[in-house]
Order: sequence, then C-alpha cells, then structure tokens
Amino acid sequence: MIDVLLFPIIFVVIGFAILAWSADLFVTGAAAFANNMGISPLIIGLTVVGLGTSAPEIIVAALSSLQGKPDIAVGNAIGSNIANIALILGITALLSPIAVKANIIRRELPLLLLVTFFAVLLLSNQYLSRLDGVLLLLALFAVLYWIKQQKPSNDDNSSDIDFVTGISMPKAALFTLAGISLMLLSSHYIVEGAVSIAKYMGISDLVIGLTIVAIGTSLPELAASIAAVRKNVHDLAIGNVIGSNMFNLLAVLSVPALMQPTATPAALLYRDIPVMVGLTLALCFMSYGFKGKQGHINRLEGGMLFSVFIAYGVYLYITIS
Repeated sequence: MIDVLLFPIIFVVIGFAILAWSADLFVTGAAAFANNMGISPLIIGLTVVGLGTSAPEIIVAALSSLQGKPDIAVGNAIGSNIANIALILGITALLSPIAVKANIIRRELPLLLLVTFFAVLLLSNQYLSRLDGVLLLLALFAVLYWIKQQKPSNDDNSSDIDFVTGISMPKAALFTLAGISLMLLSSHYIVEGAVSIAKYMGISDLVIGLTIVAIGTSLPELAASIAAVRKNVHDLAIGNVIGSNMFNLLAVLSVPALMQPTATPAALLYRDIPVMVGLTLALCFMSYGFKGKQGHINRLEGGMLFSVFIAYGVYLYITIS
C-alpha cells in the first residue's frame, strides 16, 4: 500500500508547497500590475485573476468533452462555483475577515446573480445545446465589455497595495505569468495525486468529479484569495471569486455546449444547482453592510460557509457512493 500511494502523496505535498509560493508571487504581480496601470485591484480580480484561476476548469471542460464525458465538464463548473464560495471564501474568512466595499455590493454582486440565474435558466430544460453555448459566449463578451466600461470610484482605489510600490511593469508581468503558470501546474499534480489516492480507496468516479476535481480546479482561487487577504488586498480576493464564478458559468459551460451538446443529469437541477444558487444568495446577504457599516464576511460567516461545503460533500458521498 505504501509503495502504491508513495508517489501520489509526494505529488500532493509538493504540489501544495508550490501552490502556496506561486500564489504569493501571482498576487504580488497582479497587484503591481494594477498599481502601475492605475487600475483598481477589484477590476484585476474580476478579469485577470478570475480568468486565470478559471483556466483549470476550462481545460477540464475541453478535455472531458473531447473524451465524450460532457457531464464532468458541467458538474465541474457547478461544483467549482460551490467550492469557490463555500470552501474558498469560507476558509479565507476564517483566516481573516474579508472587507466587502459598497461598489461590489452595488455593481458586481448583482451582476453575478444575473449571470447565475441566466445559466440556471439555460440548464432548466436539462439539455445544453449549441445555441445555449452561443448565448453563454455572447453573455461572457457582454460582461467583459460592461466591466471595461466601469469608471473607477474612490471606493475602487482604496485598497492598501503599497507593498508593490517600486515593482516595474516587466517584473510585475513576469511575477503574474510565472505565478499563474506554477499555480496551474501544481494544481494539476495535486488533482492527479488525489484522484489516484481516491481510486485506490474505492471512491466512485462521480464523487471524485464532484469533489476532488472541483476542489482541485478551485485551488488557484483558494491560494490567490488567501494570499490577497494576507497582503490586505481584499478587493483582489472577492473579485477573484466573483469573476471566477462568472467565467465558470459563461466560459466553462459554453465548452461542452459547443463541443458536444448533451442532456444534463436531473440530479444537477434538483440537488447541485440549488446549493450553488443558495450560496450565491448567501454571499450577497453576508456582504451587505447593515446600519451604514461596511460589509464584511466575518469568521462566523466563514465558518458557516465552510460547514455547508463539508455537509454537501458528506451528502454526496453518502448518497452516491
């Protein structure tokens, strides 16, 4: 047993070590890029970080569709959104409460809700067609255009990113590219190792796809969010999750729809999608600042989110295994 699991365990341990280091490098580069360009960390989080950390989901969607397994792509997109809110924001808030600024509540969170309900509407007939794929891509371009048109406010630029002062644009670009590349590579080895261990333990492929693959492809978001909060760039952390969730629903879901239109499992509609929608609504509620106070996702709320993720994973294991 030790011989069989030795290399998978080594992959997981080394992968996490590289992931932590590369996330720190990536956040430093992204923050420096924003500082040098005069762009708010929130916009960088919504676009560069959000799209970059969603790359594993897009790769998984393409590969699984080519292999004739589009259900994995669809399940990974929904599962990753659940993991982004419940696992990533949950753990990040447990480590350090996340400040949520007024403009995020006013602009970005309503946009995430709109994208979520649009994707759910397309999935409600339990079939992803090529027309659905085209509509998802058009919505993606519309979202990117909307983000580009947003004018920065004083609230956008109030993050403390003094730690990147003096980092040149070439160095910032190098840090960003090296960081995201190493995060994607380390995440791949973590997933490979974890799947090998799970299969040895007799865990079913479906549970592996909904949990290990979804968590594994969300590891870049987790690492980037923790590193951002640790460096007091809260806009980057929350923007990362909002952006990544929108890219998962618009970019990732469009891949199986365009490459291999497919019927979606009924369980997705009555079990997994309600969890994703419920968590998205909970994120909006938790982010709202009551009585004139700035919004925060505090440690108690982080613990609640993380508990939901654990309960969801246990429920999947019990009902599907």
